[in-house]
Amino acid sequence: MNKSLLAVAVASLFSHTSFSYAQEATADETVVITAKSDNVNSISDIPANIVVIDQDDIKRSGASSLTSLLRGRAGIQVSDTNSGASLSMRGFSGSQAMHNTLILVDGRKLNKPDLSAPQLSSILLSQVERIEILSGSAGVLYGDQAVGGVINIITKKSTKSHGEVSGSVGNNNSYAGSVFASTPLNENWGMSVSASQDNNDNYRVHNKRETGNVLARLDFNQQDKKFYAEASYYDNYRQYAGALTEQQYNENPKQALNDTDYGHEITSAFRAGYQQSFASDWSAKGDIIFSDTGIDSLVTYSSGYASATAIESNLLELQLAVEKPLDTDNGAGNFLLGTDFSSNDYSRGTSVSNTQELLSVYSQLNYPLVESTTLIVGGRYSKVEDQIQNTTTYSDGETLKEDASSVELGINFKPNQHVRFYFRGESNFRFAKVDEQNYTPDDVDSLKPQRGVSLEAGADYLIDGYSVKVDIYHLKLKDEIIYDPSASAPSGSGASSGANVNADESERLGGSLYVDKYLTDSILVGAEYSYVDAEFVSGDKKGKQLSWVAKHSGRGFMNYEFTANWSAMLEGIYVGDKYKDGDDSNTQDKLDAYWLSNMAINYIQDAFSVNLRVDNVLDERYADSAFSYGSYYPGSGREYKLTAAYQF
Repeated sequence: MNKSLLAVAVASLFSHTSFSYAQEATADETVVITAKSDNVNSISDIPANIVVIDQDDIKRSGASSLTSLLRGRAGIQVSDTNSGASLSMRGFSGSQAMHNTLILVDGRKLNKPDLSAPQLSSILLSQVERIEILSGSAGVLYGDQAVGGVINIITKKSTKSHGEVSGSVGNNNSYAGSVFASTPLNENWGMSVSASQDNNDNYRVHNKRETGNVLARLDFNQQDKKFYAEASYYDNYRQYAGALTEQQYNENPKQALNDTDYGHEITSAFRAGYQQSFASDWSAKGDIIFSDTGIDSLVTYSSGYASATAIESNLLELQLAVEKPLDTDNGAGNFLLGTDFSSNDYSRGTSVSNTQELLSVYSQLNYPLVESTTLIVGGRYSKVEDQIQNTTTYSDGETLKEDASSVELGINFKPNQHVRFYFRGESNFRFAKVDEQNYTPDDVDSLKPQRGVSLEAGADYLIDGYSVKVDIYHLKLKDEIIYDPSASAPSGSGASSGANVNADESERLGGSLYVDKYLTDSILVGAEYSYVDAEFVSGDKKGKQLSWVAKHSGRGFMNYEFTANWSAMLEGIYVGDKYKDGDDSNTQDKLDAYWLSNMAINYIQDAFSVNLRVDNVLDERYADSAFSYGSYYPGSGREYKLTAAYQF
């Protein structure tokens, strides 16, 4: 029987054995890594809108990339300048999405400390155990950038002897292969290795991508202690097709304006962690992460000017936390106390040399007030120091210091086995990226931290055969850090306009609705709808809509099991009309709304599986990014991919 994403992820929370699909859920599927706690083992303990996509959901979707899997889910809107996708949650423009949606891999930030987008192509879905999506602010637990939401990708671990090999082919000269193997070395030690290569010419001319990834991990697990160490290497080369004018986009969206531009990123990373339990029920854990990234690129602008850039970025992160479970007469709770530190050395050619250090302390308490109601309170304090030197704005060097804080208050209320209500208020913040301070107007000494307050409430209703989930929220921001194409460019930059600034106050009012139902034991249908009204509430743009935010979006789907071996998935994704990115004065025509349709056919026989996935079945033409100054980046046309996998 197919399992509803929501029904498995949420129904299993209530210990109600009448849910047949909940009975199929394993214990691992209810452990929520996003909670940062070993004592929060279900999403019902978190007063937030959380969606879990498990391994079965991933396989049934047939998706070959994280972008195609997540597009349209949980209100996620996708932007792509044909160089790598950005995921937006809760009403952020395409250019700001990557800085306000936090992407994690096993709790490690995939977001870059600079303005470049997280490399989602580094994640191969065949190596993913599950994905947790938290819609809304998570400033207390994760701090900087956790404004619109958190997407946590949990990879497969070496818990038992197993493996998988897969290969795929498709149109646009697409081919990929991967291997994953895991084995216990003895009673306590285990290891796993994975490797992948994914090549694709993509939809446009001169837009080829070649991505390789290797990872090795060692795990130690004993009753009172755990240890892991992992090393990874990521190599991504992509040709840049460049921006099109609206006329060129309408005439031939596949064309490229040059055959020279490219970006090449190589990242090596090491990560290790240790966890120890104590007789007093306290536990302590720490992680150390080091990554070294080098990026070479060539970009040609519409004026004909070509810019070759070499970027070097070294990142060190330290995370420490202690936790104590609380056993009360009204149920179980926990107390969490932690500190995070990061240091990033960033250079761009010979003109920019920056260092950013960020230190935070945080705590969170989950305390059951009565048997059906839990209180969640927490706080975080962070401070950042930027040491900046560049030839444009800080030629003599400058040290900039800022701080910010976040507080949280939430209530979980579960009156019976079928219903849950939650209420939550949380402040959030974002510091300027390590390279954002480099490019500000002459009259701006430094960018202020972006600050916000998020209020939300929601409910889940679950019963045999169907489920309903609703969520409403209000997010208000001040000093949002954006690139304003109309702002005065810094002296010496050679540009006439455009710079990073703190924007006027804005707010987002929105909500989401999810419904699914089993029509029969083998047919599941469902729909989700997201609404967001994002606009400025002060300044000369007061009352204007934020650009590149579709007010209405949604998704409908059907899963159908023909036999024990064959199944099919159909989905339609809707994105409403919106203003072009940067058109915050709302003076230009909106881009039209559009529908994307996807399908997959799956065959599974024991350890062997075959999948055919077709994206954009009707070959709809749409822009994945479009800017007010006239640049268009087309979304992909019809794509199909055939994948075969064998588990051993």
